[in-house]
Amino acid sequence: MDRMDERLLRQEGPVRVLIVDDSDDDAFLVRAELGRRGVRIDYRRVDCELDMAAALSADGWDVILADHDMPGFDSLAALEVLKRSGQDVPFIIHSGQISDRQAVSAMYEGVDDFIAKGDYERLVPVIERELRGVSARRAVRTADNRIRELVNFDGLSALPNHHLFCSKVTDWLGDCRQRGRAPVGAVFVVDVDRFMRVNASFGYEVGSAILRQVGERLAQGLAPEVTLARLGGDKFGVFLPGVGDPAQIEVTARWILTAFEQPFLKDKVELFLTASIGIAMVPRDGDSVYTLLMNAETAVAQTKRKGGKGLRFFDRTMNTASVERLALEADLRHALVRNELRLFYQPLVRAADGAVVGAEALVRWQHPQQGLLTPDRFIPLADETGLISEIGSQVLFEACRQGKVWHDIGHVGFRVSVNVSAVQFGQPRLLETVSEALNASGFPPACLTLEITESSLMSDVESAAGMLRALKNMGVQVAVDDFGTGYSSLSYLKRLPIDVIKIDKSFVRDVSHDEEDAAIVRAIIVLARSLHLATVAEGVETREQEVMLRDERCDSFQGFRYGRPVPPEAFPFLLQGVAD
Repeated sequence: MDRMDERLLRQEGPVRVLIVDDSDDDAFLVRAELGRRGVRIDYRRVDCELDMAAALSADGWDVILADHDMPGFDSLAALEVLKRSGQDVPFIIHSGQISDRQAVSAMYEGVDDFIAKGDYERLVPVIERELRGVSARRAVRTADNRIRELVNFDGLSALPNHHLFCSKVTDWLGDCRQRGRAPVGAVFVVDVDRFMRVNASFGYEVGSAILRQVGERLAQGLAPEVTLARLGGDKFGVFLPGVGDPAQIEVTARWILTAFEQPFLKDKVELFLTASIGIAMVPRDGDSVYTLLMNAETAVAQTKRKGGKGLRFFDRTMNTASVERLALEADLRHALVRNELRLFYQPLVRAADGAVVGAEALVRWQHPQQGLLTPDRFIPLADETGLISEIGSQVLFEACRQGKVWHDIGHVGFRVSVNVSAVQFGQPRLLETVSEALNASGFPPACLTLEITESSLMSDVESAAGMLRALKNMGVQVAVDDFGTGYSSLSYLKRLPIDVIKIDKSFVRDVSHDEEDAAIVRAIIVLARSLHLATVAEGVETREQEVMLRDERCDSFQGFRYGRPVPPEAFPFLLQGVAD
């Protein structure tokens, strides 16, 4: 039973009655007679349009009892006041001066019932019936509203969802056409960069809380006429109507980027995020919301491929590139099944005597139509699509297998290095994959080096330290790749159980004639030595570079001076020739 029915029948609270009558005595009599029959009421009496409108606006009423004929006001006029208020309140004529014909006519106009004054025995069940009726109607409206919310609003952020966003933009475009106006505006897709790291590091509950904060922060700063929606996952949609100047559109987009500059807080933890934005303009980039969203998605994908934290306007050339990337993605999925990935090996040379003591495994793709593709053609795509983990696993298994082959032919102690992507490093299954690759091949763990970029380690130092300790416990060596590009601090390096620092080739390139680069390289080597870490200089191409690095006591070299990456069948020739 509804709360109002219980209140009426069990007297848990008075029924609130608005009495439209010109007689205080009649109103008092209604309260007394209903009270005698077990129905307590609170009432207010009004007798004119103005007072009735004010009463409806000020309070909520359970039922209205209206006299039919009053000086300057009657029940039908009172009914019109109720209709204008938009409220659903049972309206009962309670009068002794209305004919049956008038009563029936009034009920056609919307009056719920007619009770003759003095017939209180009938009035009580009518009030009960009408309260049950309005309760049922309100329950239906509540359910309808809830269904509309579920259909149109995002349950996490309470923002409009993808469906409502598309409806709003479609309605706006249709309205412009009906009015004969040329539509101008822009659709943004805002993608939070690398948000999966938040979920992976702190859990989905924290991730959801941060997404709510993102929505709230954007909603507070955008103009009222701008539509903001959560499109799904970590993507938000923004519709900016009536603005056709790219410079003005960019102002709004850049404000969104600055909204991410302040940290997001959860349980006293500060999280710094960035965003990528793709922009499609109306009508230049589409005349339907789905085309606009598709093109904005294409633009945001381009932004993310450039490292994120920026914005790009869509242009038609992107579509061609997008189609090519989709085709390449499909081919890459087939490549994993068809074993089209190939490993090439670049020698690692000991500085002291020039001996080849190891090799770095570098993946290539033997594409059936495009030939041999280098990593820059497909690794970023693999990162975006999640295929990087499977590729990393295949590379690790094959590198360990090949390393064991070289051991078996007499190169005992020869080391093999394998790159580990940021995505793969962030997955607990990496430990299982490394263990399986070593067990399947019989390659000694002490001869395997996993190379992890400095930026991957610095993104979450505590989690990285745990993963590195687990790898070290397996006997595997760990190298920090591209060192010097991620701005590591000494305190961080001391906390991480690593073995090797690989000096990024951008510092090695001009080390023989650029004093600034030379100073950086010297500092890295001194730092590594103080922490008892080995050093490898990447990108060594000239004798001058080699001499300088050897003088500074760098331990090992890698670069074109000692050999380009070659397939395993060509590598024995490098083993024989580099030391000379």
